This record gives sequence, C-alpha cells and structure tokens, in this order.
Amino acid sequence: MAKINPRKINSLDRMKYLDLLWTSIAAFKSRDEVKNFFKDLLSESEAIMLSRRIMIAKYLLEGMTYEEIRVRIKAGYDNIAKVHSWLIRGFGGYEKAIREFNKVLDKRGVNKILPRPLSFEWLRKKYPLHFLLFNLFLDKKSK
Repeated sequence: MAKINPRKINSLDRMKYLDLLWTSIAAFKSRDEVKNFFKDLLSESEAIMLSRRIMIAKYLLEGMTYEEIRVRIKAGYDNIAKVHSWLIRGFGGYEKAIREFNKVLDKRGVNKILPRPLSFEWLRKKYPLHFLLFNLFLDKKSK
C-alpha cells in the first residue's frame, strides 16, 4: 500500500478515517477477534514491525539500554529513540498495553525475568557445567 502524507488529507477526512479505525478496534470483544482483524488488515511484516515497537517500549520500561535492545532484537538506534520519545511524550498507550500484556503472561506463568545477556547470571545459566562448583555453592548457601 502506498504511503500517504497525513498533512495532505483534509482534517475532516482524516478524522473520519481514524474514527473508523479506532471504533472498529474498540468493537471487538475477544483476543481472537482482534487477532483476525489485524491478520486481515496488516501484512505479516507490518504486524511484526508494530510488535517490535511494543517490544522496544517494553525493554525501555524495564530499564534496558539502547545497546542492549539493539543487540537483542536487532533494532536501529533511530527506531529505539523514536519509541523512547513516544514513551516520554505519548498518551500512555504503550505503558497500558505492556501492563496488560504482563498481566496476561503472569496468568499464563510465562512472565519470568530472564538475566541480561552476557551478565554473570546469564553465563552461569548458559554454561552450567563451567560454573558447577559455583552453582553448587550458591544452591547450598540459598538453602
């Protein structure tokens, strides 16, 4: 689909288009309805692009640095900075979406905190045999 410059659309049409989108999304009652709508509306690459923005916001809210995010999901600094500015100057949509997402993951039992890549904790979990004695000592100490 061709890109459209929002400044070249008159304000009444722009308002009608956006109202149609927001009202359509708000009308759905279940996750499956929303999922099917977006599968029809977006290509797979567009859906992934939007999802990556949400993931960048999630990582920024968790306190990760730009470099850690860039390495983890291979995003450019400009994309990370743009999401960061939306977090600061936006309307709170990212924060609410991520809060709700975390609640769903907690219910599923999936939302466990993973150690940061290349941290000592990460190395211990990645290479348990190299840290066998250290891990045994820590396990004994925690009991």
